[in-house]
Amino acid sequence: MKVLTFGEMMLRLKPSESKRILQSDRFEATYGGAEANVAVSLSLQGDQAAYVTKFPENLLGDSALGTLRKFGVDTHKVLRGGPRLGIYFFEKGASVRGTNVVYDRAGSSFATSKAADFDWENLLSDVDYFYFSGITAAISTELQSAILKAVKYCAEHQITVVFDTNYRGKMWTPAEAQAFSAKVMPYVNVCLANDEDFESSLGIKAFDGDMAHGIDQKESFKAGMKAVTDKYPNVHTVASILRNIHSVEDSLWSALTLRDGQFYESPVYQLHVYEGVASGDAFGAGLLHGFLHGFDGQKQVNYAIAASVLKLTVSGDLNLVSEAEISGLMDSGASAMNR
Repeated sequence: MKVLTFGEMMLRLKPSESKRILQSDRFEATYGGAEANVAVSLSLQGDQAAYVTKFPENLLGDSALGTLRKFGVDTHKVLRGGPRLGIYFFEKGASVRGTNVVYDRAGSSFATSKAADFDWENLLSDVDYFYFSGITAAISTELQSAILKAVKYCAEHQITVVFDTNYRGKMWTPAEAQAFSAKVMPYVNVCLANDEDFESSLGIKAFDGDMAHGIDQKESFKAGMKAVTDKYPNVHTVASILRNIHSVEDSLWSALTLRDGQFYESPVYQLHVYEGVASGDAFGAGLLHGFLHGFDGQKQVNYAIAASVLKLTVSGDLNLVSEAEISGLMDSGASAMNR
Protein backbone atom coordinates (compact mmCIF):
# COMPACT_ATOMS: atom_id res chain seq x y z
CA MET A 1 0.00 0.00 0.00
CA LYS A 2 1.21 3.49 -0.84
CA VAL A 3 0.81 6.96 0.71
CA LEU A 4 1.02 10.24 -1.21
CA THR A 5 1.62 13.45 0.75
CA PHE A 6 1.12 16.96 -0.66
CA GLY A 7 2.72 20.14 0.66
CA GLU A 8 5.70 22.49 0.74
CA MET A 9 9.22 21.49 1.73
CA MET A 10 11.34 24.45 2.79
CA LEU A 11 14.91 25.30 3.65
CA ARG A 12 15.11 25.44 7.45
CA LEU A 13 17.64 27.83 8.99
CA LYS A 14 18.33 27.50 12.71
CA PRO A 15 20.71 29.71 14.73
CA SER A 16 23.69 27.72 15.91
CA GLU A 17 24.30 26.92 19.58
CA SER A 18 20.65 27.64 20.53
CA LYS A 19 21.11 31.38 20.01
CA ARG A 20 18.33 33.80 19.16
CA ILE A 21 17.98 35.01 15.57
CA LEU A 22 18.96 38.54 16.65
CA GLN A 23 22.33 37.41 17.98
CA SER A 24 23.23 34.76 15.43
CA ASP A 25 25.68 35.05 12.54
CA ARG A 26 25.58 31.33 11.71
CA PHE A 27 22.61 29.15 10.78
CA GLU A 28 22.30 25.38 10.45
CA ALA A 29 20.68 24.57 7.11
CA THR A 30 18.35 21.57 6.78
CA TYR A 31 15.02 20.91 5.06
CA GLY A 32 11.52 20.26 6.30
CA GLY A 33 7.81 20.80 5.96
CA ALA A 34 4.78 19.00 7.41
CA GLU A 35 3.91 16.63 4.58
CA ALA A 36 7.56 16.05 3.62
CA ASN A 37 8.22 15.12 7.25
CA VAL A 38 5.41 12.57 7.11
CA ALA A 39 6.72 11.04 3.87
CA VAL A 40 10.26 10.69 5.24
CA SER A 41 9.00 9.21 8.50
CA LEU A 42 6.90 6.63 6.68
CA SER A 43 9.77 5.70 4.39
CA LEU A 44 12.13 5.19 7.34
CA GLN A 45 9.51 2.87 8.87
CA GLY A 46 9.64 0.73 5.73
CA ASP A 47 6.46 2.03 4.07
CA GLN A 48 5.93 3.20 0.49
CA ALA A 49 5.67 6.99 0.54
CA ALA A 50 5.58 9.44 -2.36
CA TYR A 51 5.59 13.23 -2.15
CA VAL A 52 4.15 15.96 -4.37
CA THR A 53 5.42 19.53 -4.25
CA LYS A 54 7.08 22.04 -6.57
CA PHE A 55 10.78 22.88 -6.35
CA PRO A 56 12.71 25.54 -8.28
CA GLU A 57 15.15 24.33 -10.90
CA ASN A 58 18.23 25.43 -8.99
CA LEU A 59 20.71 23.97 -6.50
CA LEU A 60 18.42 24.51 -3.50
CA GLY A 61 15.66 22.62 -5.27
CA ASP A 62 18.15 19.88 -6.14
CA SER A 63 19.34 19.69 -2.54
CA ALA A 64 15.80 19.45 -1.14
CA LEU A 65 15.00 16.72 -3.67
CA GLY A 66 18.18 14.88 -2.71
CA THR A 67 17.19 14.95 0.96
CA LEU A 68 13.92 13.20 0.18
CA ARG A 69 15.62 10.64 -2.03
CA LYS A 70 18.28 9.95 0.60
CA PHE A 71 15.58 8.73 2.97
CA GLY A 72 13.79 6.63 0.37
CA VAL A 73 10.84 8.87 -0.53
CA ASP A 74 9.45 8.44 -4.06
CA THR A 75 10.07 11.82 -5.75
CA HIS A 76 8.98 10.96 -9.29
CA LYS A 77 5.85 13.10 -8.89
CA VAL A 78 7.65 16.26 -7.73
CA LEU A 79 7.21 19.22 -10.08
CA ARG A 80 10.05 21.59 -10.99
CA GLY A 81 9.94 25.29 -11.88
CA GLY A 82 8.98 28.60 -10.34
CA PRO A 83 11.07 31.32 -8.70
CA ARG A 84 12.44 30.08 -5.37
CA LEU A 85 12.43 27.65 -2.48
CA GLY A 86 10.52 28.73 0.63
CA ILE A 87 12.53 29.31 3.82
CA TYR A 88 11.69 29.25 7.47
CA PHE A 89 13.82 30.29 10.43
CA PHE A 90 13.55 28.13 13.54
CA GLU A 91 14.49 29.67 16.89
CA LYS A 92 14.70 27.07 19.64
CA GLY A 93 13.07 28.11 22.91
CA ALA A 94 14.29 27.56 26.44
CA SER A 95 12.55 27.38 29.82
CA VAL A 96 9.81 30.06 29.77
CA ARG A 97 10.80 31.42 26.32
CA GLY A 98 8.86 29.60 23.65
CA THR A 99 10.10 28.27 20.34
CA ASN A 100 9.59 30.74 17.49
CA VAL A 101 9.28 30.42 13.71
CA VAL A 102 9.73 33.15 11.10
CA TYR A 103 8.45 32.37 7.60
CA ASP A 104 10.07 33.56 4.37
CA ARG A 105 7.92 31.55 1.98
CA ALA A 106 5.90 34.17 0.06
CA GLY A 107 6.41 33.85 -3.69
CA SER A 108 7.96 30.38 -3.51
CA SER A 109 7.66 27.86 -6.33
CA PHE A 110 5.01 25.96 -4.40
CA ALA A 111 3.15 29.05 -3.19
CA THR A 112 2.84 30.40 -6.73
CA SER A 113 1.79 27.08 -8.26
CA LYS A 114 -1.67 26.78 -9.79
CA ALA A 115 -4.33 24.17 -9.17
CA ALA A 116 -4.06 23.15 -12.82
CA ASP A 117 -0.38 22.21 -12.30
CA PHE A 118 -1.43 19.07 -10.45
CA ASP A 119 -2.80 16.25 -12.60
CA TRP A 120 -4.50 14.23 -9.87
CA GLU A 121 -5.65 11.44 -12.15
CA ASN A 122 -1.98 10.70 -12.80
CA LEU A 123 -0.62 11.62 -9.35
CA LEU A 124 -3.13 9.47 -7.47
CA SER A 125 -3.28 6.56 -9.91
CA ASP A 126 -1.26 4.15 -7.71
CA VAL A 127 -2.12 5.54 -4.27
CA ASP A 128 -4.07 4.12 -1.31
CA TYR A 129 -3.80 7.06 1.12
CA PHE A 130 -3.65 10.82 0.43
CA TYR A 131 -2.27 13.06 3.21
CA PHE A 132 -2.28 16.87 3.47
CA SER A 133 -2.40 19.50 6.20
CA GLY A 134 -4.04 22.81 6.95
CA ILE A 135 -0.66 24.45 6.42
CA THR A 136 -0.81 23.65 2.69
CA ALA A 137 -4.35 24.99 2.42
CA ALA A 138 -3.31 28.21 4.18
CA ILE A 139 -0.70 29.04 1.53
CA SER A 140 -3.08 30.07 -1.28
CA THR A 141 -6.57 29.72 -2.70
CA GLU A 142 -5.05 27.93 -5.71
CA LEU A 143 -3.68 25.23 -3.42
CA GLN A 144 -7.03 25.00 -1.67
CA SER A 145 -8.59 24.34 -5.08
CA ALA A 146 -5.91 21.74 -5.80
CA ILE A 147 -6.66 19.94 -2.53
CA LEU A 148 -10.40 19.95 -3.19
CA LYS A 149 -9.87 18.44 -6.64
CA ALA A 150 -7.61 15.79 -5.11
CA VAL A 151 -9.99 14.73 -2.34
CA LYS A 152 -12.93 14.55 -4.75
CA TYR A 153 -10.88 12.23 -6.97
CA CYS A 154 -10.00 10.16 -3.87
CA ALA A 155 -13.67 9.83 -2.93
CA GLU A 156 -14.48 8.56 -6.41
CA HIS A 157 -11.64 6.01 -6.38
CA GLN A 158 -11.74 4.63 -2.80
CA ILE A 159 -8.54 6.38 -1.71
CA THR A 160 -8.41 7.15 2.02
CA VAL A 161 -8.04 10.90 2.74
CA VAL A 162 -6.07 11.98 5.81
CA PHE A 163 -6.31 15.64 6.91
CA ASP A 164 -4.08 17.09 9.62
CA THR A 165 -5.96 20.28 10.49
CA ASN A 166 -2.70 21.83 11.76
CA TYR A 167 -3.72 25.49 12.28
CA ARG A 168 -1.07 28.20 11.84
CA GLY A 169 -2.14 31.65 13.02
CA LYS A 170 0.77 33.29 11.18
CA MET A 171 -0.69 32.10 7.87
CA TRP A 172 -4.47 32.62 8.08
CA THR A 173 -7.39 33.33 10.38
CA PRO A 174 -9.77 30.88 12.11
CA ALA A 175 -12.57 32.10 9.84
CA GLU A 176 -10.52 31.29 6.73
CA ALA A 177 -9.44 27.91 8.11
CA GLN A 178 -13.01 26.97 9.06
CA ALA A 179 -14.36 28.00 5.65
CA PHE A 180 -11.88 25.67 3.96
CA SER A 181 -12.53 22.83 6.41
CA ALA A 182 -16.26 23.05 5.73
CA LYS A 183 -15.52 22.36 2.06
CA VAL A 184 -12.97 19.58 2.50
CA MET A 185 -14.22 17.66 5.54
CA PRO A 186 -17.04 15.86 3.66
CA TYR A 187 -14.27 14.02 1.76
CA VAL A 188 -11.99 13.29 4.75
CA ASN A 189 -11.75 9.84 6.35
CA VAL A 190 -9.06 10.41 8.99
CA CYS A 191 -8.83 13.73 10.84
CA LEU A 192 -5.97 14.87 13.09
CA ALA A 193 -6.72 17.78 15.42
CA ASN A 194 -4.46 18.85 18.29
CA ASP A 195 -4.96 21.57 20.91
CA GLU A 196 -6.30 24.72 19.25
CA ASP A 197 -6.80 22.97 15.89
CA PHE A 198 -10.27 21.83 16.93
CA GLU A 199 -11.71 25.30 17.36
CA SER A 200 -9.52 27.29 14.95
CA SER A 201 -9.77 24.85 12.04
CA LEU A 202 -13.05 23.04 12.67
CA GLY A 203 -15.07 25.47 14.78
CA ILE A 204 -15.53 22.78 17.45
CA LYS A 205 -14.67 23.53 21.08
CA ALA A 206 -12.51 20.82 22.66
CA PHE A 207 -9.70 22.70 24.43
CA ASP A 208 -9.63 25.86 26.55
CA GLY A 209 -6.14 26.98 25.49
CA ASP A 210 -4.38 26.10 28.77
CA MET A 211 -1.34 24.20 27.53
CA ALA A 212 -0.36 23.28 31.09
CA HIS A 213 -3.51 21.15 31.45
CA GLY A 214 -4.26 19.61 28.05
CA ILE A 215 -4.28 16.01 29.26
CA ASP A 216 -6.58 17.03 32.10
CA GLN A 217 -9.17 18.00 29.45
CA LYS A 218 -9.42 14.47 28.06
CA GLU A 219 -13.20 14.32 28.32
CA SER A 220 -13.54 17.61 26.45
CA PHE A 221 -11.34 16.26 23.67
CA LYS A 222 -13.50 13.14 23.47
CA ALA A 223 -16.59 15.30 23.10
CA GLY A 224 -14.88 17.27 20.32
CA MET A 225 -13.91 14.08 18.51
CA LYS A 226 -17.46 12.78 18.74
CA ALA A 227 -18.73 16.09 17.38
CA VAL A 228 -16.47 15.66 14.33
CA THR A 229 -17.78 12.19 13.51
CA ASP A 230 -21.38 13.24 14.16
CA LYS A 231 -21.03 16.16 11.75
CA TYR A 232 -19.00 14.24 9.18
CA PRO A 233 -20.00 10.53 9.15
CA ASN A 234 -17.43 9.93 6.40
CA VAL A 235 -14.70 10.39 9.08
CA HIS A 236 -13.95 7.01 10.66
CA THR A 237 -10.96 8.12 12.77
CA VAL A 238 -10.16 11.29 14.74
CA ALA A 239 -6.80 11.55 16.50
CA SER A 240 -5.32 14.08 18.93
CA ILE A 241 -2.14 14.65 20.92
CA LEU A 242 -2.80 15.87 24.48
CA ARG A 243 -0.11 17.70 26.43
CA ASN A 244 0.60 19.21 29.82
CA ILE A 245 3.43 21.63 29.03
CA HIS A 246 5.33 22.91 32.07
CA SER A 247 8.19 24.54 30.15
CA VAL A 248 9.73 24.29 26.69
CA GLU A 249 11.77 21.31 27.86
CA ASP A 250 9.52 19.56 30.38
CA SER A 251 6.06 18.21 29.58
CA LEU A 252 3.68 15.24 29.64
CA TRP A 253 2.44 13.78 26.34
CA SER A 254 -0.41 11.45 25.54
CA ALA A 255 -2.83 10.75 22.68
CA LEU A 256 -6.44 9.87 22.02
CA THR A 257 -8.14 8.35 19.01
CA LEU A 258 -11.76 7.77 18.16
CA ARG A 259 -11.77 4.96 15.60
CA ASP A 260 -14.95 3.38 14.30
CA GLY A 261 -16.88 4.64 17.31
CA GLN A 262 -14.39 3.36 19.92
CA PHE A 263 -12.04 5.56 22.00
CA TYR A 264 -8.44 4.53 22.57
CA GLU A 265 -5.98 6.19 24.98
CA SER A 266 -2.19 5.96 24.91
CA PRO A 267 0.15 5.90 27.90
CA VAL A 268 1.40 9.25 29.21
CA TYR A 269 5.06 10.06 28.53
CA GLN A 270 7.09 12.31 30.81
CA LEU A 271 9.57 14.13 28.60
CA HIS A 272 12.57 16.36 28.58
CA VAL A 273 12.28 17.80 25.08
CA TYR A 274 15.41 18.30 22.98
CA GLU A 275 13.69 20.18 20.14
CA GLY A 276 9.95 20.76 19.97
CA VAL A 277 9.15 20.67 16.26
CA ALA A 278 7.32 18.30 13.88
CA SER A 279 6.12 15.92 16.59
CA GLY A 280 2.61 16.19 15.16
CA ASP A 281 3.90 15.06 11.77
CA ALA A 282 5.62 12.11 13.42
CA PHE A 283 2.32 11.27 15.13
CA GLY A 284 0.46 11.40 11.81
CA ALA A 285 3.01 9.13 10.18
CA GLY A 286 2.77 6.68 13.09
CA LEU A 287 -1.00 6.66 12.81
CA LEU A 288 -0.76 5.95 9.07
CA HIS A 289 1.78 3.18 9.67
CA GLY A 290 -0.79 1.56 11.92
CA PHE A 291 -3.42 1.62 9.18
CA LEU A 292 -0.97 0.28 6.60
CA HIS A 293 -0.05 -2.68 8.81
CA GLY A 294 -3.47 -3.52 10.19
CA PHE A 295 -2.83 -2.47 13.80
CA ASP A 296 -5.82 -2.59 16.11
CA GLY A 297 -6.96 0.70 17.65
CA GLN A 298 -4.97 0.36 20.87
CA LYS A 299 -1.71 -0.62 19.23
CA GLN A 300 -2.14 2.15 16.66
CA VAL A 301 -2.45 4.98 19.20
CA ASN A 302 0.37 3.54 21.31
CA TYR A 303 2.63 3.35 18.26
CA ALA A 304 1.71 6.84 17.02
CA ILE A 305 2.47 8.55 20.34
CA ALA A 306 5.75 6.63 20.66
CA ALA A 307 6.75 7.93 17.20
CA SER A 308 5.75 11.44 18.23
CA VAL A 309 7.71 11.58 21.47
CA LEU A 310 10.80 10.08 19.84
CA LYS A 311 10.75 13.01 17.42
CA LEU A 312 11.16 15.35 20.40
CA THR A 313 14.61 13.82 20.93
CA VAL A 314 15.77 14.49 17.35
CA SER A 315 17.13 17.77 15.96
CA GLY A 316 15.57 19.03 12.73
CA ASP A 317 12.18 18.49 11.10
CA LEU A 318 12.67 14.87 10.08
CA ASN A 319 11.90 12.02 12.47
CA LEU A 320 15.04 9.97 11.88
CA VAL A 321 13.95 6.85 13.72
CA SER A 322 13.07 3.36 12.55
CA GLU A 323 10.03 1.15 13.04
CA ALA A 324 12.11 -1.00 15.38
CA GLU A 325 12.98 1.98 17.58
CA ILE A 326 9.36 3.13 17.75
CA SER A 327 8.11 -0.38 18.51
CA GLY A 328 10.84 -0.81 21.11
CA LEU A 329 9.74 2.30 22.99
CA MET A 330 6.07 1.36 22.63
CA ASP A 331 6.68 -2.15 23.99
CA SER A 332 9.06 -1.22 26.81
CA GLY A 333 7.13 1.72 28.19
CA ALA A 334 10.44 2.79 29.72
CA SER A 335 9.59 6.47 29.55
CA ALA A 336 5.86 6.13 30.04
CA MET A 337 3.68 6.60 33.07
CA ASN A 338 0.44 4.72 32.62
CA ARG A 339 -2.47 6.68 34.04
